Amino acid sequence: MKTRESGMPGERQWNTFFDPPTVLAKLGLTSRIRSVVEFGCGYGTFTIPAARIVRGVVYAFDIDPAMVKSTRMKAKAAGLTNVRVQVRDLVERGAGLDDGAVGYAMMFNILHAEEPLILLREAFRVLRRGGRLAIMHWNYDPTTPRGPSMDIRPRPEQCRAWAEQVGFRPASPKRIDLPPYHYGMVMVRP
Repeated sequence: MKTRESGMPGERQWNTFFDPPTVLAKLGLTSRIRSVVEFGCGYGTFTIPAARIVRGVVYAFDIDPAMVKSTRMKAKAAGLTNVRVQVRDLVERGAGLDDGAVGYAMMFNILHAEEPLILLREAFRVLRRGGRLAIMHWNYDPTTPRGPSMDIRPRPEQCRAWAEQVGFRPASPKRIDLPPYHYGMVMVRP
């Protein structure tokens, strides 16, 4: 996958930007959801809390082996047996999951990639009907302390338009504020 600079800070600073259980709750992740796929797990910031919430498996993918190793170690340290972490180029190889395999997909801070529609099509494919896609990204605001450059940072309306282009329908208000520096939205696979 062709990647672009994400502006992702070191883990210590990164962790100050989120309250993961609150973010996941605002984006509709509940214990009723059996399985999750995360496109770009990074440090495992949302992987580990998601695995504590759902009854089934959390499939977490990242192109960076160091991120996968970190997430795997955190899952093991937390005693979580429902996390499957893998190095994977999602644009080139897809998620490797069956059609309709999961009920919830997370795309957090990844849609600035060069091929966002490929990622969204893959999420659509692996989600079962009625499955939810949670999108989170940096606010379109140059005063954020990090994040991708403004020329590749998608606005909320762009993320929604891309998701609708591949077949998703809105399931949430136009924008969910995720302070201090992010927004989110939830889309549904009809």
